[in-house]
Amino acid sequence: MSDPQRFGPVAADLVRLARRAGPPEALAVALRAVAWAQRAQFNAAEAKRLLDEAAAVARRHRLSATLAEVLMTRSSVKQELGNITGARRDLDLASPLVSGPRGVELIFQRAVLDQNVGLLAPAADAYRVVLAAPTTGRFLVAAGNNLALIEAQHGRYADALRLLDQAGRIAPRVGPSQVATVLQSRAWVTVHAGRLTEGLRLFEQATQAHEAAGLPLGELYVEYADALMDLRLIPEAASAARSAADEFRISGVPLMGAEAQLRVAQLALLSGDAGDAETAAGAAAQTFRRQRRPTWTARATLVRAEARLRAGAATADDLRQARRVCRRLEAQRTWSYAVDAYSITGRIAALLGRERDAVSALRHAADLARRLPVLVRMRGSVAAAMAASLTADDGAVLAHCRRGLNDLSRHRTALPSVELRALASGHGAELGQLALGVVVRNGSAMQALSWMERTRAAALLAVEPPGGVDPEDLEKLRGIHAELETVASAERVVGTPDPVSARLKSLEDRIRRSSWRRRSPDRAVDTTLRPAQLRDRLGSRVLVEYAVLGGTLIAVVVERRRSRLVTLGPASAVLDRMRTLFFALRRMTQSLPESSLAAARLSADSRLAALRGLLFDPLGLPGGAELVVVPVGHLHGIPWSALWDAPVSLAPSAGMWARTRAAAGSRPGGGPVVLVEGPNLPGASDEVRRLRGLYPDAAALVPPHSTAAEVLRRLDGADLVHLACHGWLRADNPLFSSLVLSDGPLTVQELQTSGAAPHRLVLASCQSGADVAYAGNEVVGFISSLLARGTAGVVASVAAVPDVAAVDLMHALHEQLSQGRTLAHGLHAARERIDRTSPAAYVNWCTFSAYGAA
Repeated sequence: MSDPQRFGPVAADLVRLARRAGPPEALAVALRAVAWAQRAQFNAAEAKRLLDEAAAVARRHRLSATLAEVLMTRSSVKQELGNITGARRDLDLASPLVSGPRGVELIFQRAVLDQNVGLLAPAADAYRVVLAAPTTGRFLVAAGNNLALIEAQHGRYADALRLLDQAGRIAPRVGPSQVATVLQSRAWVTVHAGRLTEGLRLFEQATQAHEAAGLPLGELYVEYADALMDLRLIPEAASAARSAADEFRISGVPLMGAEAQLRVAQLALLSGDAGDAETAAGAAAQTFRRQRRPTWTARATLVRAEARLRAGAATADDLRQARRVCRRLEAQRTWSYAVDAYSITGRIAALLGRERDAVSALRHAADLARRLPVLVRMRGSVAAAMAASLTADDGAVLAHCRRGLNDLSRHRTALPSVELRALASGHGAELGQLALGVVVRNGSAMQALSWMERTRAAALLAVEPPGGVDPEDLEKLRGIHAELETVASAERVVGTPDPVSARLKSLEDRIRRSSWRRRSPDRAVDTTLRPAQLRDRLGSRVLVEYAVLGGTLIAVVVERRRSRLVTLGPASAVLDRMRTLFFALRRMTQSLPESSLAAARLSADSRLAALRGLLFDPLGLPGGAELVVVPVGHLHGIPWSALWDAPVSLAPSAGMWARTRAAAGSRPGGGPVVLVEGPNLPGASDEVRRLRGLYPDAAALVPPHSTAAEVLRRLDGADLVHLACHGWLRADNPLFSSLVLSDGPLTVQELQTSGAAPHRLVLASCQSGADVAYAGNEVVGFISSLLARGTAGVVASVAAVPDVAAVDLMHALHEQLSQGRTLAHGLHAARERIDRTSPAAYVNWCTFSAYGAA
């Protein structure tokens, strides 16, 4: 039982020996041991077959004590097979046969059964009896471990971790299985206590311990999915949950399989697929009912009700079921689940127009959440804000939203990577919308701007220190990219995984995980930007900051002496025209007949005019004013410079732009200029050659010397850097968006790891300005990473650009910069000199924009 990997084969040899010549008791004991080894590998059906034989041997030879032990072990196996009634019957049959010290095992096994069906209070009492009794180390470890899980579900995380400390000290003396189990539980409890990144590190240790003990990973995957869900790493969590569900299905372990299926349903809900979530949760609920596990049935019913709520299909029957779930989960004192239950009940009641019931349920959710970990408290803040909204108490709505976003700020600051911080902002998206709805309804432009800024680019404000990723992994990444370039697409077998691509994904996953373990910045950053301070930084510029409220696009306009709030219309109309614009621009980069190129140009002009009409015309902006534009979500991908006939600078937030303005004003200038030519770009060589004429003292890096390491070394501290190279956008993971240099890609991840930040940077690369939008108004990519680290200005493109045609635009831009112009002014003047009759030149005129204030 303590080390099934090591002693399973020994037990199997004993079975063979006992069948030939051994006493019946030896055969029954050995069969039980082999069964336990099979159970540890999730071969529950085979374990039961062996235990049935052992029980028959013990009965036939009237071996009462041995029969009791076999029945107690078979009870555990029957539970895993989902046969709760049969498991309870075996314990009842064992009870009259047990005496003396074996009574502790019977108490323990009844506690496990109660815990699995959701009767947590009697299970906890029984575990305490086991811990107080004179018993073996195995039961001390198992009882302490299981009691810790119950304490954690009741919100007593310190007590849970204390129990796991005690169990962890004993576990190494018992066996590797116990070590792995305690590590897994410690990871799960740590995550639910709100220490997410520490929990991730512990899950990695638990994985190693499971592998060392030869244990399957299915149960660990289920609990790991919980941690990943809280970190909003939804694709990774879904993968872990599906892996667990598949493993349990193949192994025939329906007890844990149903729990994995419930996680699959929750993740479908988080992915926005309410239909799949409802189906999966319904199937899980049916399985839990068959297994006679009412608490788990309640949890699955709740997920199904939430799925129906999201789909707008919730009914009075769903409300009745949700109320029953609330009562059960609160009675079990599983507070975190109860908070969700009351919150969903309130939302369903609100959907059905039952306002008093909705307010009551939502307020109760908020009350239950008050002293729980940060993510649960935030869900309570959302519930409280919704209740206040239903009673038209605007002040209370703002107070609850402020409290919840303050909790989010502390939680986000403690996370160690910009990826995790950006994802975490999604927890506050609903709070931001509730507060923005109040201030927009009241018509205060500066209040609206203040709330927009609370939920915008906050992940970029706390900058992690350099390091944290193994440099060898980054070099291996470049090596794999080189392999991919040498493998012709025709040589790859269609429909089979590419082994090089699989290695690339594995390495990227390892690099990401290492960034999750790095030291957190753990430093709160003041995001307050006073109106007078903002106007002082803007000078004669006009700020336009956009937001989406319930599908409607709004804008705040800030001028020197006034500000105003403008409602623009459906955001979907902007996104539709944006998509068709980029389709036209892509066609203009292709070798097509002149008639097709002319049609694409007409389409692009039409879409630009339409976007101008939707985004700028209703704002009443003074003609020729220099703009600072703060987009929202996917609007970061719009070619803003092509919409306004004056200098335009962009930023992830007004606060971030103000920081770059301060950085631009404090920089004395006169630092080095660096010109970088990437490989395999005909225009890049000409571009760098012409720019050297403007900057005779510049350091020029050309292939094969323009390597990632050399470019990073030159970037840090440079006054102006120009990079002419291929760029690749990774919408699936923007940290691996890259610039292609002589030895391979320089990724956003590596840029962050290095800490390099030039004062100004020109990225003459495809899609280098196309940061990826996250929920909660966050963006991640080259632009946001550079500005966060102190770069005061960047020029980049949001689309693919024809490199030869970009040479004239880049040369004209640098002519302006060499005369002391800012990037925004320089780019505007350079664009004015472009002959837009050429399709390629038109694309470059359209897609390059300036970011920041330098």
